Amino acid sequence: MRLFLSALGLMMIFEGIPYFCFPSRIKEFARRIPEIPDRALRAIGLAVMLLGLLLAYFGRSIAENG
Repeated sequence: MRLFLSALGLMMIFEGIPYFCFPSRIKEFARRIPEIPDRALRAIGLAVMLLGLLLAYFGRSIAENG
């Protein structure tokens, strides 16, 4: 449970950075999202999830072996 809460907190930090640093750009991007095809959004989402999975896997394996 401790690992889950740490990961959740870290994710929230990274999610909040663009809103804190670039609020006007986030608003502009949010207006453009409906123009992006669903297929492209799904591909981006899948790529980000796979990258996150790889990072979590390698982070855990480095922590256990290091």
